[in-house]
Order: sequence, then C-alpha cells, then structure tokens
Amino acid sequence: MMGPVLAACLLIILSTAWISQANGALCKKDGGVCTCNDKTKSVDCSSKELTAIPSNIPTDTDRLVLQGNKLSSLPRTAFHGLNKLTYLDLDYNQLQTLPPGVFNQLNDLKTLNLLQNQLKSLPPGIFDKLTKLTDLQLYQNKLQSLPHGVFDKLTNLNKLWLQNNQLQSLPHGVFDKLTELKELSLSNNQLKRVPEGAFDFLEKLKMLQLQENPWDCSCRDILYLSNWIREKKGTVSNIEAAECDGGTKAVLEIAEEEAAEDCVYPNTTTAIPTTIITTLASSNDDDIPELPVPQENFQKFLGYQEPDHLPTQPQCLMSISGYLGLMMSLVLTSAAILYVIHSLKKA
Repeated sequence: MMGPVLAACLLIILSTAWISQANGALCKKDGGVCTCNDKTKSVDCSSKELTAIPSNIPTDTDRLVLQGNKLSSLPRTAFHGLNKLTYLDLDYNQLQTLPPGVFNQLNDLKTLNLLQNQLKSLPPGIFDKLTKLTDLQLYQNKLQSLPHGVFDKLTNLNKLWLQNNQLQSLPHGVFDKLTELKELSLSNNQLKRVPEGAFDFLEKLKMLQLQENPWDCSCRDILYLSNWIREKKGTVSNIEAAECDGGTKAVLEIAEEEAAEDCVYPNTTTAIPTTIITTLASSNDDDIPELPVPQENFQKFLGYQEPDHLPTQPQCLMSISGYLGLMMSLVLTSAAILYVIHSLKKA
C-alpha cells in the first residue's frame, strides 16, 4: 500500500507546484517587457519603446508607469478594468490627442502625469470622472487652449502644471472649482491677460508661476492681474516674477493710467458645436469609435506570438519560461495520476 500513498503525496505536491507556477507566471520578471511587483501592486513599463499599451496588466494594479515610450495614441478602452489605479504616468511619450472617456474608469486616480507629450487640445469632460485627483501634470505639451469647465470636477486637486505650452487665453472661470489648489504653473505660455476674477476662488494657493508670458500691460485687462499680485504678494510665491511683454516692467507695478486701452482679443478657446457636446454627453462608451492601436511590440511583451488574437482580459500573461514550466507540471501531474490509478488496480 506504500505505492499508492507515495503516489498520492506526489500528486498533491505537483498540483501545488502547478498552481504556484500558474499564479507566479502572472508577473514574470524574466520574459516580459514590464516589471511587475505583486507586493506594491505596481507595473513599470517605462522606456521600452512601446507603441501600444499592453493588454495584460493585472486588474489590481495600483501604480502604472508608461513613461518614455513611443505612444502616439490611446484606444478609448486603454485603461478599462484598471479601476484600482491611483497613479498613472504617461510622461515623455508622443501623444497627440486623448480619446473621450479614456480615463472614465479611473475613479480612484490621484496622480496623472502627461508631461512632455504633443497634446494640442483636450476633449471636453476628459477629466470629469477623476474626482479624487490631487496632482495633474500637463506641462511641456502644445496646448493652445482649454475647453470650458475642463477642470470643474477636480475639486480635490492640489497641483496643476500647465507651463511650457502654447496657451493664448484662459476660459472664464476655468479655475473657479479648484478650491483646494495649492500650486499652479502657467509660465512659458502665450498669455497676454487672464479673465477678470481668474484666481479669486483659489484661497489655498501657495505658489503661482506667471513668468515668461507676453503680458500686455497697455490694456485695461491687465489691471485685475496687477492688483491681484499686489494683494497676494508675500502670501503666494513667484507671482512677482510676471513681467510685461518685452521685460520693461513688472506687472505688479502697472498703474491704472498706464493701462488705458480697451483692448479686444480674439477668442482662441476652441469652440465646440452644441450638437457635438450633446451627442458626446448622451452617448454610451460603446458608441464612440475606438482608435486603431499599433501592435508590433505586443509579441515582445507577451513572450509568444499569437497574431490573430490578443487577450481581452487585462492580466499579465506568462512568459515562455513560465509557459514551459506549466506544461512540464501538467505532464508530471498526468503521469502521477496514471501511476496512482495503476497502483490502485494492482492493490
């Protein structure tokens, strides 16, 4: 009877090894492009020359780093199933646009980094579901304007970085809902003025960067900014660095008689037809066409080639070594089962 007992023990050991191998293969460090850390729930895919986001990211991932790749576009469903994310880093890519709804499932996200891409505009409502966001990095893009109300739902935002873009104007009330904002950077843009009352609701603001903009100090519109800087001087840092176009004078030094002209500036805010806004607001996610995504780097990440089918569930697939180990475990398990059956028959 020792034969069947030993065989049964062997079967249990091999089954346990098979389960362990299957689970361990979810985040292999040796065969995939991305590095997965089960303890911290983080996935690091930085600087891997990816042209598409891997479809096999674990659903419980908390921190996802995709910086330093070659992402030029995102599918609308890029982050579907990743609703545990609190940190998403897309810095240093080649993103030219963001599809509407791409962040809609990231309700727990606190940090979103999009710096140094090629974004020229933002879709209306792109951040509306990110109500827990505290840090938004949009600097060093090519933004020329902002949609009305683009930040209205970000009522917990602490930091907003918009420097090094091409902003020519700001929508009226664009910062009114950001009552928790502490740091705001608008430096290195093309701003000539800000709307009346632009910063009136930012009661917790501690730092505001306004330098390196062509502030037009000949127009009466500059008086709001000039008076606001004088009032907040000493309580909000960096604001004194704002200078009139040409660097001839600081904005805070402008007197009312100097800004005598009633200037009219063209409205550079991108106008969205009402019918389009209504359609977008009423459409289901499934009605929005999905952008094509290049897939040439998927085989490298997955560890094997499967050209006609890519997994739809966002979980890490096994590398070649993990797959071979799993097959070996299956073979040994099958052999153990046959041995047990044979031993029982003899007994």
